[in-house]
Amino acid sequence: MNERAPFPLYPHRHLLGIKDLSPSDIELLLDRADDAVAISRQSEKKTSTLRGRTQINLFYEASTRTQSSFELAGKRLGADVMNMSVASSSVKKGETLIDTAMTLNAMRPDILVIRHASAGAAALLAQKVGCSVVNAGDGAHEHPTQALLDALTIRRAKGKIARLTVAICGDIGHSRVARSNILLLNALGARVRVVAPSTLLPAGISAMGVEVFNTMKEGLHGADVVMMLRLQRERMQGAFVPSVREYFRYYGLDAEKLKAARDDALVMHPGPMNRGVEIASEIADGPQSVIQEQVEMGVAVRMAVMEALLDPRRNPEGVAG
Repeated sequence: MNERAPFPLYPHRHLLGIKDLSPSDIELLLDRADDAVAISRQSEKKTSTLRGRTQINLFYEASTRTQSSFELAGKRLGADVMNMSVASSSVKKGETLIDTAMTLNAMRPDILVIRHASAGAAALLAQKVGCSVVNAGDGAHEHPTQALLDALTIRRAKGKIARLTVAICGDIGHSRVARSNILLLNALGARVRVVAPSTLLPAGISAMGVEVFNTMKEGLHGADVVMMLRLQRERMQGAFVPSVREYFRYYGLDAEKLKAARDDALVMHPGPMNRGVEIASEIADGPQSVIQEQVEMGVAVRMAVMEALLDPRRNPEGVAG
């Protein structure tokens, strides 16, 4: 994007969570991402913005959308991208995250993208390496680029985020997506609701500035955006729901439940979807769904984040020059 007027300098070296960002930081990343959408829609999608820079994707958890979109984003910006396969790495031989970080740091990458099952892993990595770090999801803590792509999708469809009513529904307790979205949407002035059975709500959720509902009819009433979450059974220890059939009956989004929201409400899902568990196929594929747009915006947001972090106006220590 060198040929366009420069954006303001992004003030952070890393992207570890939405909690660290001001509303102006968020808007800057969304504006950059808006610009990146145009590149992805061109026939010639590759730029030289990050030519000569090295990006390492370090994913300790399975991922399709996030890892592939980070890889594609880096390649569209001209970076050299390496995907580290943890399954065949020394991690399986007992190497610690810190040891892996020090090894990768010695290769002098410019940006490290990490997904890890433990909350705080990205922040720990950022303390040990000399490059920028992007949190691609750490346990049930945060997933900042998902929240940014969700916000970009909403802003492009609705023209704004402030004063919209957004209902986040489903497995709130195990969801880093929910946490990051709550932080971002509140920062930009949206009215945020969470809708879930009490077993899937974390303690103290109301302290995050959200309205809490236990029924879809009440929670979706008049909503501008309905954001469904995956039932994360791999993170559950114990029976949080009686059965997936029972869960869909009360909390799965179908045509009848969607009637409670506004007629032009957006339907979102961060993926991967469990059809017939969190959402009916007729809704996931219906006219109000922007699920495919979310996937497209994911590449644009990750392009924007990497451009912002590797801005050439920074000095080698990663701060404004």
